[in-house]
Order: sequence, then C-alpha cells, then structure tokens
Amino acid sequence: MKISFHGQSCIKIVTDTYTILVDPFISGNPACDLVVSEQKPDFIAVTHGHDDHVGDTVQIAKNSGAAIICNAELATFFGLQGLENIQAMHIGGKRQFDFGTVKLTQAFHGSSTVQNGQIINLGLPNGFIFTIEGHSIYHAGDTGIFSDMKLIGELTPLDIAFLPIGDNFTMGPSDAKLAADFLKAKLVIPMHYNTFPLIEQDAHAFINTLSTNIDGKVMEIGDEIEV
Repeated sequence: MKISFHGQSCIKIVTDTYTILVDPFISGNPACDLVVSEQKPDFIAVTHGHDDHVGDTVQIAKNSGAAIICNAELATFFGLQGLENIQAMHIGGKRQFDFGTVKLTQAFHGSSTVQNGQIINLGLPNGFIFTIEGHSIYHAGDTGIFSDMKLIGELTPLDIAFLPIGDNFTMGPSDAKLAADFLKAKLVIPMHYNTFPLIEQDAHAFINTLSTNIDGKVMEIGDEIEV
C-alpha cells in the first residue's frame, strides 16, 4: 500500500486493487500537484463541507464513478448534485468496504458551504480511521485538539496519523504535538499548513517537537510512502 500527500488535507491511498482519495482540493489549490481530469479513484472520502476539502469531489466522482464516503448530510448534498454512488456514515460508525474498514471520528470544526448567497450547513465534520491491509491510518480532518483523541488511539492502535498544524482554523503545532501524544501513532505526518499565508508553519520544526517515542515525517507535495 502506498500513501501520497497532495497539499492541504488531500491524501491518496493506493492498494494493489483500489485507490482512495481523501479531501480532493485540487482546483484553486496552489499547493496541489494533481490534475482533476487524471483522477480515477475508486473511493473519495470527504471529511466535511468546506470548499477546501470538498474541492473537486463532484467532478471527479462524475468522471470516475467513484463511491463517496462522507457524513449523511453531506451525502444528501452530493445527491442533489446528481451523484448516486454515495456511502453515508456518521461519527462513531464503522463500515466494511472492499478495500478495508472506515470509521468516522469526531472533529471539532465547522462544515458548510455557500450557495446563492445562503449558508448551507452540511452536518458535523469528522475524521477517518482507515484500516487497510492490517494498517490503521488516521486522517484527523480539520479539528482542534480534544481529549478523546486518547480513546481513538486506545481503541485502534494507529500506524499513521495525519494531523493539521496550520493554526487559526485548526490545531497549531503545540496542540498537534499534544494530540500526537494522545494518539500514540507510530508515525505522525503534518497537513493543512502552508497552502495560504494565514496557515504558514514550519513543519520540520513541528516534527522536532514530537516525543522521542513518536516518529514524524514531513511529506512534501507529491511525496509517497509505502507501508
């Protein structure tokens, strides 16, 4: 299994058979190396309704036929955009897919979009725990720190945790360091930073603050790791 990072909170998980694309913010993302028309995932997982996470989900799903995994309110919204292959879930729920299991975790943030000058609420934001080929990958989504991260790590021993560090809209580096201690993932990878000036951070400095029993890795845009 290979995991690659594509700016903001967009990651791609590729197994021998399936491709899962998470938060495909590609168009309008100055920090993304992907081309929308070239994306043919089998599944798209969306953490919440903000534009920098929904991104190009609708176009990619229409082009590829990918199944969308998201919360129930966001699923209804995607259905109104003409999509049909949508797997609605909610926080605390776990579901078996062909590639492995997905569990939705809480995230403390917002989830909305604006259409015709009106704000549309799109349910609660969430994180994902993907368990694939015996490995557990936590994508926190956009969130502040919360104490139940300790339970997340206890209930599912994590191999990898993608954590936002940008501050202002999410955790900053100091809170993300504490979140890493709570989660006890073997490897922590920062995300949701440096896309825009307001969330500029030194990811290498963040990695250097992690506790000695936790490995950290800065993934540059397009970098890939194999697990």
